[in-house]
Amino acid sequence: MRLSLALAFLFFIGSCFGWVLELLYRNLTHRHKKWINPGFMVGPYVPLYGTGLCILYLVSRLSESRQIANPVWNHIAMLVLMAAAMTAIEYIAGILLLKVMNARLWDYSRRWGNVNGLICPLFSAIWAVMGAAYYFFVDPYILRALDWLSRNLAFSFVIGAFFGVFAIDFVYSTHLMVRIRTFAREKNVVVRYEELKAYFKAGRENGR
Repeated sequence: MRLSLALAFLFFIGSCFGWVLELLYRNLTHRHKKWINPGFMVGPYVPLYGTGLCILYLVSRLSESRQIANPVWNHIAMLVLMAAAMTAIEYIAGILLLKVMNARLWDYSRRWGNVNGLICPLFSAIWAVMGAAYYFFVDPYILRALDWLSRNLAFSFVIGAFFGVFAIDFVYSTHLMVRIRTFAREKNVVVRYEELKAYFKAGRENGR
């Protein structure tokens, strides 16, 4: 099966599953205790997780080449690489939103060792744990899912439909973010996007 189709499939799975994880995490840990749609897009997907799953899959394939002969050190190297890659993705996405859109989707400013409030040792450790879970437990199922996809290529229609909806949502959400950026620059502020959505949701509920 072509690598591009495999990565598209993984992006689809990771984005949707990541949305569920973020939704549960934010509801359980944040003070407003409301079901707030995570991320900057309207639909039920978080591209950061989709990209992350693709990276984890590609890194896992590196372990098969046995660049490090000792299997224990080979596993350790893969886990370190996964944690570093996921942390890098989080930082790049965060800094782009902050510098280009004047918006924050997450804020680790109160966490020890944070960098610009976008990454911190605690969440790098969480990425490492998630990478280990993927490497040792999830990757075999991913390989089976890709094998199934290779034998049921008609399902690629669903993937295509997902990316069609995703593209429309991305354009709409980016347009909305640009409007928010204009406001933020005029007021010389950084918009905390999740708090903004919580504010609008509370306003709608109170207006009923």
